[in-house]
Parts: sequence; C-alpha cells; structure tokens
Amino acid sequence: MKHFSHLIIGTGQTLSILLGKLIPAGEPIGVIEADKVGGSCVNYGCTPTKTLVASAKAFHQAQRGDFYGFQAEGLKLDFGKVRERMNSIRNTGSDDLTSWMNNTPNVDLVLGRAKFTGNKQIEVEGKEYTADNIYINVGTRPKVPLISGLEDINWLDSARLLNLEQVPNHLLIIGGGYIGVEFAQIFRRFGAKVSIIQRSDQLMPREDGDVAEAVKAILEEEGIDIYLSSETRSVTQKDNLIEITIDKNGKSISIVGDQLLVAAGRVPNSDTLTLQKTAIKINAHGYIEVDDYCETAVEGIYAVGDVNGHGGFTHTAVNDAEIVLDRLFGGDRTLKGRNTIYGLFTDPPLGRVGMTEKEALKSGKKVLVASRPMSKISRAKEMGETKGFVKILVDAETDLILGASILGAGGDEIINMFATIMHSNIPCEYYRKVVLVHPTVSELMPWILDGIK
Repeated sequence: MKHFSHLIIGTGQTLSILLGKLIPAGEPIGVIEADKVGGSCVNYGCTPTKTLVASAKAFHQAQRGDFYGFQAEGLKLDFGKVRERMNSIRNTGSDDLTSWMNNTPNVDLVLGRAKFTGNKQIEVEGKEYTADNIYINVGTRPKVPLISGLEDINWLDSARLLNLEQVPNHLLIIGGGYIGVEFAQIFRRFGAKVSIIQRSDQLMPREDGDVAEAVKAILEEEGIDIYLSSETRSVTQKDNLIEITIDKNGKSISIVGDQLLVAAGRVPNSDTLTLQKTAIKINAHGYIEVDDYCETAVEGIYAVGDVNGHGGFTHTAVNDAEIVLDRLFGGDRTLKGRNTIYGLFTDPPLGRVGMTEKEALKSGKKVLVASRPMSKISRAKEMGETKGFVKILVDAETDLILGASILGAGGDEIINMFATIMHSNIPCEYYRKVVLVHPTVSELMPWILDGIK
C-alpha cells in the first residue's frame, strides 16, 4: 500500500491548477487516470472542437470572397488536413501534461480505473493507495437516451464523432443543446447536410427565447434543418444508412442519414468509483455533493469539476481547483462568489453571464433591459459580421448588471468584461463613463445602456 499526501483522481482541467500549487511543497502526489491524460477538454471537448470551429469559419469566410471584394475560385476542403491540425493540437496538450508529471520527482502517474475501498483508500488494478487529501476530478460522459433500436446501430457521441475520417453526407443530430448546435454548424460548413432533432419547442432551452430564435435563424440560413417539439421514437440502420423516426406534433416523420450524433446531455462519472464504500454523498442526479469549498461529506476529500454539478465548464472546473487551494493555503474564494458564465462557440458566438431575462423577471427584481442589434454596431458592419444582438439586464434599484447575452462578433470575448463588472459590483453609472478603444464592438457596450428601459 502506497501513501500520498495528495491523490488526484482524473486528469481534467483542474489537474494543472492543483499540481501548480502542490508540487512546490515537495510532498508526494499521486495522479490516477483511467483514459487519456488531459480529460475531456483537451481530448474530446474544448481543444479539438474549437480547432474545428476555426477551420470551419475560415472555410466559410473564404467562400464569401465576393462580399469582401475578391475572388476565391476552386476552394476545396481537405478534411484530412483539418483532422491532422486538430489531432496535433489536442495530442500535444495531452503529451505535454503526461511528460510534466513523469518528469516531476514527487508526482506518480498511475494508469487505471480508481475504485474506493474505504473513505481514503483507493484501489487501481489490484494495488492499494491511501492519501491525506483526495481530489475527485472524474468529470462526466455523454448520456445515452432510451431510444428504441439505438443499441443496435453505430451511433456517435461527441468523442467518437472526432474520429470520423470523412465528412458525412447527412449528419443526424439528436439534441439541440450547445454540443449539437456547435457540431451542426461545423459539419454543415464542411459540406454535410445536417438535421437537428430537438425534444423541446426551443433550441437551447436554457436560453431566452429571443436568443435561441436568433441562433436558430442563423443555422437555418446556412441550410441546417431543425425539428423542434420532436420526440425520437426509433432508430434503425441498414448497411450504411441510419433512419430516425420522430413524432412531431402527432405526425410520424422519417429522416435518413449516414451518421448519427447523440448529444442528449451528460451524466457524472461518480458511478465508476464505488462511492457506496465511503461516506461521500451523491444527489439524485449522481453528482457528488460538496460544500462551498468543494469538500465532500468526508473531510479531506474534494470533488472538483463537472462531477460536482456546480458549473459543467472548463472555467468553472479551474475555479473549483482555485477554491480548494484557497481552502488549503489561505484565501476567501467559495462557490457562492461565482457568477454563471459560458459561451456557445458558433459563428457568430454567444457569450452569456449572470441571469437570463426570464430568470431575472422570475426573481421578482425590477429589471431594465438595454438591447441593440449587431447590424447597428459600426465595427460589426466593417467586418461584415452583423448577425445577432446584445442584451444587457440591469437591476433598476441598485444600478448593477444582472446579466448579459452577446450573440455576435466577439461575443465570447466581450462577455468577460461583463463578468468583471458584475464581480466587482460596478454600477452602470460608472461603467457608462469608461473610455474604450475605437473602432471595436466592445466600445459600444456602455452606449447601449443609454437606451435602457
């Protein structure tokens, strides 16, 4: 049995943050990984998908040569080179992280699946490990919906889709959330016919209706078919063709494609750890319960990242690690002090922070709304990227920003400015006085507040 001062289970994005602080202390550290080092973000999520987003946008923009005043004849997608670039970037990230751990004297990288045999006892491939502090960082995996026939066909999740060596002729997507929407636009721009099947009556149900409708319009303009209020009843496969039967408003519709992506949400990997042998608690959805410092019901065992259900994003996972380190080494960060912030990396992207309009109104606050279409922002017109709009929500009583949605050029970057304003409790009166660089999209954000009502 080997004992560590610190034992990290899983190598997702919290790992490098934890190691960066723990390694200099010189104490023995164990790291356990059951799959590929780097976790979902590096291998199957942010890194490869945003690389594809960039390639898809570049190819799409090149086809708009006439708009910008040049001819781009004979454009041809080389999907092999697209994949080569994607794989180079994600493999480098994984390899560098592995090399760092293997070349650090006080870090032991253990490959295999971790299972708890007691509160602070872990077994991996028949070997026992104990630790003073344990950090559970095992993330989530794609949810498999109960659909008749699904188990009998060759369907793809968001990880296996990245292994395709050819662009599909017709990509079918079950699920109209962020993953489904991003992949839909990527592969449509690569030349595939794409169909999205969504159960609810709105694309991206967590968003305000005006935001979701604007994204839907952008996708449909690019030729993507979207079936809302559609329940997938069955899936069958014959040779290389997959047929989906959906129920839309009581009418049965069949759609045939050659590849099927199931993007119906994610579930936590807590069920792989035999947590029933510990005093660690999980909720009804399988997420590990933690306090404001990400500590579980067992002192010295922390759950960070997607598995604790407090975020589900790389940036919230990183912040979880910072909260834990503050707990160990002194600091005041907690889960309570964190605003919701995330991005949808379509083109144009969506940046979101704080409350949606429907959440703000439901809270009972007196809400003021400022909005402007991107088509009225000079920099967006100069770039030829005028789709989308900006919406800022303000508390009428405190003059503080409650939330913002920026669908448009630079929205994924500009939203960080609003996160800073909200975290610092800066009233709109002061923000309106800030001088920002011209010509930019972000310079118009304070001016938009002049039209608040």
